[in-house]
Formats: sequence, structure tokens, C-alpha cells
Amino acid sequence: MTMSVLEHRDRLGVNPGQLLIDGKWREGGAGTWTHVHPATNEEVTTISVASASDVDAAVKAARKAFDEGDWVKMNARDRQRILLNIADIFTAHASEIDELQTLDNGIPVGFSSIYQLSSKIASDVFTYHAGWVDKIAGQTLPTYTGNEFFTYTLKEPVGVVAAIIPWNAPVMLFAQKVAPALAAGCTVVLKPSEFASLTSIRMTELCQEAGLPDGVLNLVTGPPDPTGESLITHPGVEKITFTGSRAVGTRMAHAAAERICRTSLELGGKSPNLIFDDVDISAVAMGAMGMVSMGLSGQGCVCHTRALVQDTIYDDFVAAAADFAGITTYGDPFDAATTSAALINQRQLDRVTGYIEKGQAEGATLVCGGDRPGGELAQGNFVNPTLFAGANNTMSIATDEIFGPVLVAIPFHDEAEAIAMANATNYGLGASVQTNDIKRAHRVAKAVRAGSFGVNGYTVMPNAPFGGYKESGLGREGGAESINEFLETKTVTVALTDAGF
Repeated sequence: MTMSVLEHRDRLGVNPGQLLIDGKWREGGAGTWTHVHPATNEEVTTISVASASDVDAAVKAARKAFDEGDWVKMNARDRQRILLNIADIFTAHASEIDELQTLDNGIPVGFSSIYQLSSKIASDVFTYHAGWVDKIAGQTLPTYTGNEFFTYTLKEPVGVVAAIIPWNAPVMLFAQKVAPALAAGCTVVLKPSEFASLTSIRMTELCQEAGLPDGVLNLVTGPPDPTGESLITHPGVEKITFTGSRAVGTRMAHAAAERICRTSLELGGKSPNLIFDDVDISAVAMGAMGMVSMGLSGQGCVCHTRALVQDTIYDDFVAAAADFAGITTYGDPFDAATTSAALINQRQLDRVTGYIEKGQAEGATLVCGGDRPGGELAQGNFVNPTLFAGANNTMSIATDEIFGPVLVAIPFHDEAEAIAMANATNYGLGASVQTNDIKRAHRVAKAVRAGSFGVNGYTVMPNAPFGGYKESGLGREGGAESINEFLETKTVTVALTDAGF
């Protein structure tokens, strides 16, 4: 390491984290959580843990701001200007936000500049949703039984939102949760992952500086017990929006079902990448292996961890992917030369290495990786990029979301078999096809059941909906659909005659 993580912490001026409730920063009532950096396992700082009482205060502050404050009643122009102020202040603090994300989850700072993970997308998400504020509108409906009624609809904010975000993309997902909720007129209680709270704390501070009224955005930090559980079960919460694992998402759904609370769930994936034999093998292998070995080292819900490769190029693809895995560079995540992150914690390290062992036990061939780097890197949660060949679509490494630098290459013979293999999963978050045949590209895009699909590339944009089929979740983020996730529809009928009933 060229510089201790703690030196970066001091340079960034990081202090112990607090809660924000009704516009006031305060300590949590359930002690503190120690934030440990994944690249070195150094203790970076402490974060206040919100107790059930703290969560109750945050929800009540959001409720009061919704019922009695100015936010819901604010005219569209003024609410829009505040959201645009937030976007501008995020841009002004871009480097700080991106480096705090590196301090949070260990993503190499060079990769924090990648659009989907950077403060730039957070700024753009707020700008995009600010544009919706003065366009949220109902409909005037034609008469149905006669002229005795005039009927129209209103779009109204759902109310108090519990927004819960994970550790792997805290900057982007802060924006993806908070911006549409605020644009719709809701108030928010945000809980970041206990493994990555620093960015959310700072971004919440910046929202205050941008002029967001007290109580409209509240921040509670801490682990699932007691903080998360207290939030999702609170009777004052009218909408839960969550990004994270399927297992935790199931708990969210159960908590919401007990009181019929609105939910949006963006959960896991086991995304396929269908690679046909009319492509540049070297370039495609670099992209496929890079998605799991670079940046967050495969710790992303849409990482395409199943490479379904046409049998005529399968061996060449495997060889090229193995070569690319060898260029990974671990080290100080603040060093521009570092390409890849450590796994977020010891639990995830054990999970990934356990799946690597399981893949070999089930009969897959370990082509490269599977081990851990030594020397001073042994202090961190690093696993070398891992490639499996000789696998089939029923092995655990091909069916389960591993969330680490593990790519599984599986051969297919023709298009029909590739589509069947791609769809043989409980997930349906993302998918891609690599081909130079445009007709095939459209056929495959239509046939594969996934919420987002890439043709010769893959990305996520603020103005496009993102979410999953099947067990990958409920609802969408991005685009017009993200605003609708935070709105209720009210139908109003006005009697135009004395005999209104």
C-alpha cells in the first residue's frame, strides 16, 4: 500500500458518523458500528447505530414534514430548484464524494469515475428527476355513462418512504432512491448499509446545504438489528424501497405484507452473457472477464457471471478470458494503478472461497484464480479473479449469486439452446448478447427474460427503467416508472347534476 487507508481518512476529514433526524445531527441510542476498510481491515471510524427509538423519531419527523411541512405543498418550481441545487452541489463536491465511496467499500478510485458508480450519475439522477416535478399529472377522463359526472385523476405522493441501500454502489443508489421520492413529494428516512455509510452521511449533509427543509430527508445508520428491522416494520412507513440480496428482500416483502405497505425491491441476479461465434473473441473475453475482475470484483447485482459461449469458440474464449484475468492489480484503492477491489468483509470472503471450493467439488475445471494474493495484500479481503470451465448450468456456481470475482463459462450449441440456458434461472435482472448479427440480437433480446438487456455492451442510465423479472425484484428505478413508484392515483368524480347518486 502506497498510503494507509487511515491517511486518506484524515485527508478527507472523516469524523464519526451521526444520525440526521428532523434537521438535527445526533448520536444514535444503540452504540456505534466500527467501519472496517476491506482492503486492509483497518478500523476507519465509528458510525452511530440508530435504536428503535431513533428510528421512531426519524419516521415521525418525516411524517410531520409530510403532513404539516411545506414540501408536499411547495409549488413545482421551488421544489424543482431545490433538486437542481442538490445536483449542482454534488457536482461541486464530486471528487470528495467519489473518494468517500472508495473509503466506504474499497472500489478503486480510478473506477469511481466510471459513470454508473460516480457522483456524476448521482448529480444526473437528481437533474433528471427534477425535470419530472412539473410534469407529474393526472388525466381528464371521458364520460362513460352520460354527462352527469366529470371525472379526473390526481397523482399524489405515497407518503413516508423507507429507503434502504446496499454497500456496493452507495453513491448511485442514494440518488436512485432519494431523488424520485423527493420529486414525487414524499419524505424519506434513508438507511445506508452499515458497511458503507460515509457517502450517505456526506450526501445527506449536502442535501441540507442545498436547501432541503428539515424532516424531508432523515438519515438513520446501523445494522439490520436494530436499525433496519425497526424501520421496515414501523407502522408510519408507507413505502419501502430496497436494493440488496434476495434473502433480505424476502424479509422486506414479509414486513410490508403484514400491513400492505408499498414496496420496490431490486434484488440479486445471475446474469447471462450469450456469446456467439461471429464476434472478436479477444475483445468479448476481455469484457466478460473484466466485468467480474475489475472495479468491485464482481460485487454487483447485474454482473454477468455466466458466460454462455458457442461451442465453436469455447476453448478460445476460455484461454483469452484467463489471459485477461492475469492483468488484475490489487493494492491501495486510492492508487490509480489499482484495478480491483477487495471483497467487502470477512463473511463475503468466506462465501466466495466456499463457492470456489464447491465448484471444484461439483466437477467444474478451475482455469485460473481461486486463491488469494499474499504479502501485505493478505491483510485485505482479496480473492484472485477466478474462471471456471467445463461447467454446466445446474452447478451451484452457475445458479447461485456468488457476488465475487468468479466467472463461469458454459458452452452451448445453437441459439435455441443459448436462450433456454439463459432463462434457466430464478433470477431475471440483466443479460447481454454478443453478436454481429443484428437480427439475432433482436431475437435474443426479446426471448431472454430479464429486466435490462445489452447488445454488445451493457449500461444503466438515469432516464431508463431498471429492475428485474422473477426473483430479481419488484418495480423499477430510473425513467418515468421510477416516479410512479412513489405516487398514488386518486380518482375524482364531480356530479354535474342534482341527482349525483
